[in-house]
Parts: sequence; structure tokens; C-alpha cells
Amino acid sequence: MDIKEIQNLIKFVARSGAAEVNLETEDFKINIKTDAAYKSENPVPQVYPMPQMAQAPMPQQAAPQAAASAPASGGDASAAPAAADDDSKYIAIKSPMIGTFYRRPSPDKELFVNVGDDISSGSVVCIIEAMKLFNEIESEVSGKIVKILVDDQTPVEYDQPLFLVDPS
Repeated sequence: MDIKEIQNLIKFVARSGAAEVNLETEDFKINIKTDAAYKSENPVPQVYPMPQMAQAPMPQQAAPQAAASAPASGGDASAAPAAADDDSKYIAIKSPMIGTFYRRPSPDKELFVNVGDDISSGSVVCIIEAMKLFNEIESEVSGKIVKILVDDQTPVEYDQPLFLVDPS
């Protein structure tokens, strides 16, 4: 079983709602546990969600400041919905797993993609390290990278948007 098949199996298990799946052949053994399995075994929060919880207050703190300044100038209130409408025409490339996001294959190599780069379906856009395995993440869409939503070498969650792509 190669890494691509393992990634597809992880995606399938995550979408199925199963808490745990064990797969054993004569060559290998795989045990996949989802968040539901961890929560039922140990109600204490796991280590990997902590960075997301620490980052969550930052946007909440920025939102009240923006809301406070919006009544002072009517232009800001109309600009926010326009920006949200612009993002709706883009397709998000999302993280297929929990891990650490990397924009380059190694520190001395070039970035996989930059804003403005054209990509095609199957192009490698980043690497996500999970449990000491470096998984190349391929784009499922063709288009132009318009926004990179995650900083290099930061933790990411399952299904977290990483890039916005303009498919036109």
C-alpha cells in the first residue's frame, strides 16, 4: 500500500464517521483513529487541537475592533461584504489531515507555489507532516493561486482551507 492509498483511506475513514478502523494484511497493519475515538477514550483535549484554540481568539479580538470602527465610517461596512463576495468565487484547497504545513520540500528548496502561480489538477502545492511522515498535497483543481491562507511551518487541522484558487 503506497502513501496515496493510505491518504485516501484516512479521508474515507474521516468522512465515514467511524471512530476507529483497523486494517491488517500480511505486509502491514494500520490503525486509524478519528477525533471521535480520542474523545470517547479520553475527554481531556488532545495536544494537536491546542494551537487552533490559541489562534481562535485573535480573529475574535480583531472582529470587535472592526465592528467598532465600522459605524464611524460607512465605507468599511460596505467593503467587508464585497470582500466576502470576492472570495466566494474561489475554490479552497483544504488540508486532508492534521499536521504541520510546509510551503517547500526542504529549507534549501524553492516554494511549491506562490500567489499568482498557475496550477493544474495533480500539482503539488505543499507538504503536511503528520507523525514524521511528509505527505505531498496535490491540487484537485486547476487555476491560479490567489491567496495563501496558512503560514509556513504552522499546525493545520483536517479540512482547514490552505489556498484559494481562481478556477477561471
